[in-house]
Amino acid sequence: MRKGTKRKTKQQQEAKQDAAEDNKPRAKRARTSKPQSEPEYFEDKRNLEDLWKETFPVGTEWDQLDTVYQFKWDFSNLENAFEEGGVLYDKKVYLFGCTEPQLVMFKGESKVVCVPAVVAVVSPFPPSDKIGINSVQREAEEIIPMKQMKMDWVPYIPLEDRDSQVDRIKSQIFILSCNQRRSALKHLKLDRLKKYEYCLPYFYQPFKEDELEQSTEVPIIFPAEPKPVFCEFDWELDELEEFTDKLVEEEELLEDQKDAFKEFVKERVREAKKANREAREARKKAIEEMSEETKAAFESMRFYKFYPVQSPDAPDVSNVKVGLQAFHYTIFFLLLKTYTH
Repeated sequence: MRKGTKRKTKQQQEAKQDAAEDNKPRAKRARTSKPQSEPEYFEDKRNLEDLWKETFPVGTEWDQLDTVYQFKWDFSNLENAFEEGGVLYDKKVYLFGCTEPQLVMFKGESKVVCVPAVVAVVSPFPPSDKIGINSVQREAEEIIPMKQMKMDWVPYIPLEDRDSQVDRIKSQIFILSCNQRRSALKHLKLDRLKKYEYCLPYFYQPFKEDELEQSTEVPIIFPAEPKPVFCEFDWELDELEEFTDKLVEEEELLEDQKDAFKEFVKERVREAKKANREAREARKKAIEEMSEETKAAFESMRFYKFYPVQSPDAPDVSNVKVGLQAFHYTIFFLLLKTYTH
């Protein structure tokens, strides 16, 4: 047999052996089982869990807004107030937020924190459509429509109802909302921007004389040189000549500015008395023209203030609560009855 024939025969035999090897059943590779991960549990969200966050914190500086939400504040007390037996249960309620800078302890460290609070107003109709703007730099407060500051009362939709058609939901909870876009703030004039920081809710209570009407004190900002004179003059308790001499003695006022200062104070007193008189007359007229239904609504209006309850994820604010009647915006409204939670 020729060598080429032998080589070909040998190659054919090797090919057959390889094919036979390929057809043999092979042992299956043992699969390595993946370690089973622990099941994840997600805590169910409470129906009103984000209610406090949705209420606009009126009067808070824009650059401080993010710091308000740096902690996981617990407002379960506010949520519970809407449950059966709670003070807000089955009532029409209007809510607005606010913040109070307070020195608190958290995880062994003392720091100043913007503490959020929520004020709830029980009322059959919107308690106000006005915003008051006031600060120590302003001689008098300014009262303007809410919508001028892009604020309005809007319905709050609880979590369990958010998949429903909003127009079919009869809301009992309304929140003060602001649709001013933060991205547009840099385009606002400084005075307009500062107004947001000095905004305070204005609530008119016609059946109780306003504190401003009762007050006999006048804030004085006298534009003197080298520095303005800041003081308060009480037209019933202070004698103008003696009051002025004391300011000169304390070097708050120059001797040659006395006459101009006294005329300035007299003018401010006249303006304050006129404003008080007009306010009383307007309130009296409003009551006379008011329907019995509206009168009953004003008389039944109630205010409640809620602070976050103690939790491990946020500072304890139990020692820094400020009652409604001492709250910094009470210059704009008087309460028939107040509660702090």
